[in-house]
Amino acid sequence: MTPRRLVTGPLAGILILIVGLAALDASGLAFWQGLVINLAIYIVLVVSLNLASGFTGVFSLGHIGFMALGAYISAILTLPLREKGEYLADLPTWLAGVHLDQMVGPIPIGWLAATLMAGCLVALLALGVGAVLMRLSGHFVAVATLGFLVMVRVILFNADGFTRGSRTFTNVTPYTNLWWAWACAVLTVYVVWRLKRSPYGRAMFAQRRDRWAAQSIGISVLRPRLLAFVISAFFTAIAGSLYAHFITSFSPTVFYFDLTFRVITMLVIGGLGSVSGSVIGAGVVLAVAEGLRRVEDATLLYGLSGILLAAFFIVVIIRRPGGIMGQREISFGNLVARFRRVPVSGPGEPPGAA
Repeated sequence: MTPRRLVTGPLAGILILIVGLAALDASGLAFWQGLVINLAIYIVLVVSLNLASGFTGVFSLGHIGFMALGAYISAILTLPLREKGEYLADLPTWLAGVHLDQMVGPIPIGWLAATLMAGCLVALLALGVGAVLMRLSGHFVAVATLGFLVMVRVILFNADGFTRGSRTFTNVTPYTNLWWAWACAVLTVYVVWRLKRSPYGRAMFAQRRDRWAAQSIGISVLRPRLLAFVISAFFTAIAGSLYAHFITSFSPTVFYFDLTFRVITMLVIGGLGSVSGSVIGAGVVLAVAEGLRRVEDATLLYGLSGILLAAFFIVVIIRRPGGIMGQREISFGNLVARFRRVPVSGPGEPPGAA
């Protein structure tokens, strides 16, 4: 593939995305705008989980805990001072007076700083947690990361002074819109896609296929696993901030098994190890879930959508164990080449000879 095609394909995709977002933003269709924002947040979550689990083979069930922490940290840092004094009266003095709401034109610098701080703090936590858990393999690490998710949930419920406990955390400023959500989604896809093609990415896939063979030729197991885990936690926290500043009110019950199951479903259906598959899986599952919700509302059979979504997941696993894409990636350069016009041939000439 030529360098020109490598550049033209992604640029064409980004241009199409910008035009589509501009049209949707101008349409004023709030429902579809919300659905597309949700899709962007899910893409960040699924691509991040794919980095930690699909690339390394270390399956994590606790990544939604990082999302919860990112949501609460960003919400606390940007909560208006009046609401912070009323709802979080027991905050430490050094945190009670913090309110990141600075704007530079239309750019919410304060919220971006809070989101970045949330991602960095969660990444530091993931570094400490991953230094222990990434030494495990198989079902051991799955159970251990699930334990981490349970621990985060318990802490959020009991840290009343910071999270309001089981009560709803409200009055979060709605900074998330179409543009910021998709900017984060595109950035996440780009970083993970580049990482997959880096030496670290090749080391991740090598030890995923055969840990002992990789070690025998000098490939480290802990270092690429830990790198994937920390970067994945960072972007998962970013998704948490996007989510918090989109719905503006939430509680710890949101960040648990239901959301974990949905993100894992998107990941497995799209394909473990495929960045393109993560995007496709997020879109497919969200579309199916929305269609099933419409059927549920029409038939009044509440709970039907969850059952049918689980059945859809089982069918896909049976028919395509590797997911839709497996470990393959969509080549934007080839897609662009296919849409290029073939010159019209003259009489008696072979096709494309003109």
